Amino acid sequence: MSRSKLLYAHSGGVTAVINATAAAVIAAAREQEGRIGGVLAAHRGIVGVLHEDLIDTSGLDAAALARLARTPGGAFGSCRFDLPHDDDGKVMERLFAVFDAHEVGFLLYNGGNGSMDAVARLQAEARRRAHPLVCIGVPKTVDNDIVGTDCCPGFGSAAKYLATSMLEAGLDIASMAGPKGSVFVMEVMGRNTGWLAAATALAAGGDPERPPHIVLVPEAAFDEEAFLARVRETTERLGYCAITVAEGIRRTDGSLLMEKSHDARGYVQLGGAGSAVARMIHERLGYKHHWAIPDYLQRAGGHWLSATDHAQAIAVGRAAVAYAVQGLGGTMPAIRRVRDAPYQWDMAPLDCDAIANLERTLPADFVRADGLHVTAAACDYIRPLIVGEFTQPTQHGLPDYRAFDLPRLGRRLAAWRG
Repeated sequence: MSRSKLLYAHSGGVTAVINATAAAVIAAAREQEGRIGGVLAAHRGIVGVLHEDLIDTSGLDAAALARLARTPGGAFGSCRFDLPHDDDGKVMERLFAVFDAHEVGFLLYNGGNGSMDAVARLQAEARRRAHPLVCIGVPKTVDNDIVGTDCCPGFGSAAKYLATSMLEAGLDIASMAGPKGSVFVMEVMGRNTGWLAAATALAAGGDPERPPHIVLVPEAAFDEEAFLARVRETTERLGYCAITVAEGIRRTDGSLLMEKSHDARGYVQLGGAGSAVARMIHERLGYKHHWAIPDYLQRAGGHWLSATDHAQAIAVGRAAVAYAVQGLGGTMPAIRRVRDAPYQWDMAPLDCDAIANLERTLPADFVRADGLHVTAAACDYIRPLIVGEFTQPTQHGLPDYRAFDLPRLGRRLAAWRG
């Protein structure tokens, strides 16, 4: 195989450790000097490839890569873009034209379920064209919902952030609880799965008297009367009640409790389930209430990374490069849990076509029978993923998140008009 270039791109929502994967990809690719002739990055994912908006990473020295590996967010930008099925092949034609114009022989796409679909389709198209492109999926998502992997890089740090937030907020509300009763509701990400909501249960440390007292996940139908009864019982007994709500919880008829809007493609933007639950409690039970939405904070908290998550983010990046030079196109490095205590893991290639667009939901035994909390099994699964601290260097009292010098490559094709 000739010394062709490697192109790396983010896709979908970013995480606190996605740049650690990016740094690992760049470093590992440089070690393959005889096989890989340089590393490019797409500005804003596949959209950047279509617009030939590419970044030269050669100026990132070892110190810059070390700093990149501990910086949250997506240094190269990301996008939400699904490869179309009905555009007469115009997008595919453009993508391969860009690959050829910049001598790209390896594409590493760092994303979630939809991104693995893109990897499978791009690899299939390369085979159809007898094109040498090797396309590798690189897993990430705070939602932890990619099928076939024990966990997803990004989840452990978001879980650590949310469990800590519930722990600290619980101490606050317990301190201020009065005779009228107080309720705190925290709405977390989780469109169809309750992994992040379940993570907040770690704050209780196994004690049912400690927050969160209720955890609502999309996998369990929201029964309003049963829920309010539990809130009343908890608040009358303790003087307060702390509740986690996943944004995608649904009523018993399957309808979403709250949604914000639909876009032109029918994509539903969620938000407001926490405020709806808080208002419901106030109107039906009369308790004082507060609610919070961590929103981007839960996936951007680089000041409180899980060391385990960070290590896995680096490992999948390095493994993806190894798979690329081995010619394992259309695969993704999947994390495998070898043992629980002490937690041990390794990796193996997984066929992206077999997992594309699937969602890994909470197993039934992770959700309590009444649908109002998660089980000890869920906590046992999540706990090792948040272990370990990662100390961030600071500047003037804040984490050192300086910008990076990311020069663009010159365009070699006509502007994309798609």
